[in-house]
Amino acid sequence: MATDYNLEEHRTALTGHCYRMLGSAAEADDAVQETMVRAWRSMDRFEERASMRTWLYRIATRVCLDMLSERSRRARPMEMGPVGSVDDPLTQLPHSHWIEPIPDAHALPSDSDPSELLILRQSIRLAFVAALQHLPPRQRAVLILTEVLGWSAAEVADSLDTSVAAVNSALQRARATLATHDLSQPRAPLSDTQSTLLNRYVHAFERYDLDALTQLLHQDATLSMPPFSLWLRGHESIRAWMSGKGSGCRGSRLVPTSACGTPAFGQYRPGGPGGSHQPWALIVLELSDDRITAVNSFLDTQTLFPRFGLPAEFAP
Repeated sequence: MATDYNLEEHRTALTGHCYRMLGSAAEADDAVQETMVRAWRSMDRFEERASMRTWLYRIATRVCLDMLSERSRRARPMEMGPVGSVDDPLTQLPHSHWIEPIPDAHALPSDSDPSELLILRQSIRLAFVAALQHLPPRQRAVLILTEVLGWSAAEVADSLDTSVAAVNSALQRARATLATHDLSQPRAPLSDTQSTLLNRYVHAFERYDLDALTQLLHQDATLSMPPFSLWLRGHESIRAWMSGKGSGCRGSRLVPTSACGTPAFGQYRPGGPGGSHQPWALIVLELSDDRITAVNSFLDTQTLFPRFGLPAEFAP
């Protein structure tokens, strides 16, 4: 019987899909839960000869479209205003403004083959998810279903109750919009050079050796700190921040994790009870060749650290 199907085995794949649509890990969880509810209620209409995962993707896409009709797009600080300086005030915006990071383990199904996993990993990158937010919701759905999941135009049209011609037109417009964004593809998995780069980053950061850290950054590297709108670009500005307003990070410890298909670290600053280090930021790095191109420090540790399974404190 169809009711014997295990919906839970599809949760990770659906979470990744909803995250691409919504740009929020929390909202993706909500969307997947609603998808499961709708699926159970309509299980008697599921055709057993069809793919369960495809059927669930259809339901999840419609759930996401319903959610997107009620809110504005999410963004990164780099899209909210011009590059700032270390002297600018820190303006905090609601969490609903920002693209959120998601743990790889929550969005990348372990049963994917290597070529599929490569596409899925690249499509949860911060830059790609942020670019998707510039598309109208139905264009976003069309592009994800075709370019990420590999559906045909006919399958997408059937899923969205539209015509093949309308799907092809939406896909063409979506591709044109994404072409205006820098979405160059990183190596996956990490090259040996990049693995060495990450080790050097950890050692330099924990020593707070700003000379060594600066050498690891691309000359146009960016630093952002959601929920603050301020973002910085370039060696001089980033170094000035870290030696000035950001100097409280001296003595931090980093715990490795992975987010949005890229290396990430839980950052713990000193000063806790008994000499412990307390959660300060989830750092998501973006790499190109042998340099770091972006340091994204997400400061909502109360939400993010439990989601990533990071400890509540770092004891020396």
